[in-house]
Amino acid sequence: MTSDDLDLAEELARGAGQILLALRERDGSAVSGASGDRESNQYLLDALSRKRPGDAVLSEEAADDPRRLAAERVWIIDPLDGTREFAEQSDDGSWRSDFAVHVALWTQSGGLAGGVVGLPARDLVYRSDSVPFVPPAVPSEPVRVAVSRSRPPRLVSEIGRELPVQLVPMGSAGVKVMAVVSGEADAYIHGGGQYEWDSAAPVAVALGAGLHASRLDGSPLLYNQSDPWLPDLLVCHKQAAPTLLAILAKIEGN
Repeated sequence: MTSDDLDLAEELARGAGQILLALRERDGSAVSGASGDRESNQYLLDALSRKRPGDAVLSEEAADDPRRLAAERVWIIDPLDGTREFAEQSDDGSWRSDFAVHVALWTQSGGLAGGVVGLPARDLVYRSDSVPFVPPAVPSEPVRVAVSRSRPPRLVSEIGRELPVQLVPMGSAGVKVMAVVSGEADAYIHGGGQYEWDSAAPVAVALGAGLHASRLDGSPLLYNQSDPWLPDLLVCHKQAAPTLLAILAKIEGN
């Protein structure tokens, strides 16, 4: 992925983020996640058709085009990751900030080539080519694991039987992975199933930061597959990966 491609990915993530924030401003408490998905997706598709007309696109909010499987370059996008969080206000009227925009590029020659995660409500953009390398974490207990605030996974509870775990609730998958990148969490462990667009850009950023990213059994995360379903995901510091993978293998074997 060239710097020009990453510059474009950042431009797209920022532009989509501006559209989402403008929707909140325009519609107030009546704003819907569906409108955010639709308008952000249309902006991204229109921009890619103009600026990278020869590339294919895999988007959560668009019909899948099987021609992407033979394409040399495929943009994998999630126009609004954290649809519920985007449209939700707290009791004091403040908006939630834990939603994201994902823009990643996959190539036939190199697989997942790079990506950008935008957190519009926090005015943050993470690029896979410029994210600071995450230094080794000081061993600590409990291990802070990013989880859904409303649906903490049973898997993490089972891990808690093997080592102390502190749940760190938050919204979208992109926000959870960026929490590991920023040091807010030590790991993101997800076993409930996702799609490629949920993790492609966040994983690209995590890898750019020197983190471990894999399936729960340690196998590689593969993108631009005929079926875009990705059942599970582990993102953590590299030195923590062997311990977590061993625990996950033990849980799976029980």
